Amino acid sequence: MRIEKFNYVVTGGAGFIGSHVIDELLKRDDINKIFVIDKLGMGSDMDNIADDERVKFVFEDIASDRAYEDLPGIDYILHLAAESHVDRSITDPLACVTSNVMGTAKILELARVDKARLVHISTDEVYGHLQLDEPAFTEDTKLAPRSPYSATKAGSDLLVQSYITTFKVDASITRCCNNYGPRQACEKLIPTVIGKLLKDEPIPIYGNGQNIREWIHVTDHAKAIIEVLHTGHTNTVYNVPGSLHLTNLEMVDKIIEKVLEFKPEINPSIEFVDDRAGHDFKYSVSTRHSLRSVKDQRSFDLTDTVEYYLNKLVD
Repeated sequence: MRIEKFNYVVTGGAGFIGSHVIDELLKRDDINKIFVIDKLGMGSDMDNIADDERVKFVFEDIASDRAYEDLPGIDYILHLAAESHVDRSITDPLACVTSNVMGTAKILELARVDKARLVHISTDEVYGHLQLDEPAFTEDTKLAPRSPYSATKAGSDLLVQSYITTFKVDASITRCCNNYGPRQACEKLIPTVIGKLLKDEPIPIYGNGQNIREWIHVTDHAKAIIEVLHTGHTNTVYNVPGSLHLTNLEMVDKIIEKVLEFKPEINPSIEFVDDRAGHDFKYSVSTRHSLRSVKDQRSFDLTDTVEYYLNKLVD
């Protein structure tokens, strides 16, 4: 039986989550080509992309028309490219606007013209933040972003929904909690902590370390994205919850504990630093949808994550 082949676009495919999405896509037998559009900004690396003849790299900014000039007809789009570092969004908010809003507009035009199915990968941060005893965000929670990063992601979500309504673009939105796993940008929490441990430097903790985050392994998130792409409904938001909630201080303790399993000679120390401007207290999401990838996700385990960064940062 002949299997129909399709062309995919993955924006941000050289990045943390995007590269894992490509790994999962390549397990499918319906791939003709995967076009990876990435400008190789913060957190992106060509080494993250699987070496496979079905993958074609396009070195361009998603906000540039040049990114789309040589693409054939596209069937599926997974839009992950974004300026995603909250601290950087505070120091350079306009970069977030360009990438997260204008870039999304360009992707939506591609989906509209090619009549491609689109999944727009957003974030739980668009909902704002929770107090300690408040219940998790649902897909019906009102958007209330509090940083330039989350505001531009919320804006891009609304732009997607406008294209669904106005142009009948076939699109869904996913909003996930914090990801952990290999290939994350070195500025993020886990690689930062490991880097400080290896240098015998104090680990900086914002405020009192009691801010709470929900965690999912990046591979489980990647599987959820692809499940939504192929089985999700148009004009629908899918929250992607994780397996564990931790304060930032608890997360740092778990990272230290795992690193010590590999390097017992390390002497960890922490220092509390001034809190980040607009630091959201708690994120937590729930979903009304029955996603197999969410039900089957792994238990929280930092082993592969810590091994990856120990090897990368030592090299």
